[in-house]
Amino acid sequence: MVLSKFMPHNPKFAAKFAESANNAHATAKALVDLLENYTDVPAKVQRVRDLEHEGDRLSREITNMLAESFIVPFDREDIISLNNELDDLVDDMEEAARKLNLYGVERPLPQMAQLARVVEQQCALLAQGMPLIEDTGRVPELIKIAEQIRTLEDQGDDISDDVERNLYNEAHDVPSMIRAMRGGEIARLLEDASDQAQRVAKTVESILLKNA
Repeated sequence: MVLSKFMPHNPKFAAKFAESANNAHATAKALVDLLENYTDVPAKVQRVRDLEHEGDRLSREITNMLAESFIVPFDREDIISLNNELDDLVDDMEEAARKLNLYGVERPLPQMAQLARVVEQQCALLAQGMPLIEDTGRVPELIKIAEQIRTLEDQGDDISDDVERNLYNEAHDVPSMIRAMRGGEIARLLEDASDQAQRVAKTVESILLKNA
């Protein structure tokens, strides 16, 4: 591993961020399972919520590590930002799952599963790249991963636009209007998760470029 002289080596942080990214990917996979196989909804939603609680635990561990560490691999502000953004990513996914159960959604919009699949692919890329954040010799590889995540985010935007165009086509009375509004809210949470994955990738890219 080639390390920049400007990046002190403390592998605990890369390992913990990798664990957090893997948890985000597990959350996204659970969300895809919920939306693509919409059965046993309360149990599947609880699975997503359990993973969100695990994400909170990992976030606290990173915060505690930062407070206790004299040597850190990159700026403390960047560690805080990356930690918060990963936590927010999982929170967005958990909120979408929670609203499906809370609103008693009988049949999700097909675009919800499409958006969840986009987020899952983004999280898979984050999990692939996160262990390398202290390895300045892998900067080109990580920048390519960030570009792929950005392309997926654009796909998510296209799916969200499709939701907006067609959301109220079948809303002809008050109950159907309420269903449409709730469906739009959940779809926006999924889009938020895709946007958040993009923010995580941009922060990683920024860290690498500052320390290359």
